[in-house]
Amino acid sequence: MRLIIKLYTLLFISALTMGCTQQESKLALGTLERDQIKLTSTANEIITSLPIKEGSDVKKGDVLVTLRSLQQQSRLDKARASQQQAEFYLKRLTNGARPEDIAEAQALVVQNQANLEEKQDEYVRFQKLYNKRVVSAADRERVLAQRDIAQAELTVAENKLKKLLNGERLEDIKQAQAALLAAKSEVQLQQELLNDYTIKATRDGLLESLPFHVGDRVASNNTVAILTAHTVPYARVYIPETYRVKLKAGDILKVHIDGLEKSYQGTLRWIATQPSFTPYYALSGDDRSRLVYLAEIDLPPDGQDLPAGIPVQVEMP
Repeated sequence: MRLIIKLYTLLFISALTMGCTQQESKLALGTLERDQIKLTSTANEIITSLPIKEGSDVKKGDVLVTLRSLQQQSRLDKARASQQQAEFYLKRLTNGARPEDIAEAQALVVQNQANLEEKQDEYVRFQKLYNKRVVSAADRERVLAQRDIAQAELTVAENKLKKLLNGERLEDIKQAQAALLAAKSEVQLQQELLNDYTIKATRDGLLESLPFHVGDRVASNNTVAILTAHTVPYARVYIPETYRVKLKAGDILKVHIDGLEKSYQGTLRWIATQPSFTPYYALSGDDRSRLVYLAEIDLPPDGQDLPAGIPVQVEMP
């Protein structure tokens, strides 16, 4: 008799367990989530200020963390100085010579012309004296050299005047313009890098965490602030394999949230194409039912105030 009672008891428990399993298999389990934004440091520097406390609501553009930026400011100042130098050089090429410079060059030409005439007359005189054997050949050669030097000085003065009157070559101006463009780009780059030393909120949200303190030196790309976006939460759940083929983006599913009697009509926005846990090609037969597919389900706007991290259950169609 006891054996029969035990047998009936085991059958009842087995049936109850199978019923629960079948009921549970109709639910996709998961949690409510909100988008999290992790902001990282842009340089290996010391934190100088944390203007907003953890747990505070922030707006897009609010300053959350500032890093010491002395070195980067120096790089920016150097780039600006190079840009000014390039601007002044281009202006000098394009504005042309000043009237004073042209007048000076013209006077230098006249002076060298007079000097050449004097040296030419002196050479002619020494040539006649040389022909009469009054002066030596060395004296004549010295005077000839002085005349040639005067001729060369006149040529240099005339070329300088022509350059001032004709202006700079087009190639030189183009090169100066390219140098100025490169200098401006460098200033813009260094300014952007300096701006990145001030880390700002990229979205409206809740400042969840500030992992470091003022005075800490943080390595580049370390997370220095974590935000949770002020958006309607969504359900992240795992869909049983047996229901995957029945679902597509846009389907309406009923979402139950722990602690609330009210249910929500959610919209399936995304479901994974690859299963989680054990890959399908490593399973066979009934084992395939153990596969699950990660999915995200948007809640309606009236779920705006629901907290993240709460367990949810989604009814399968």
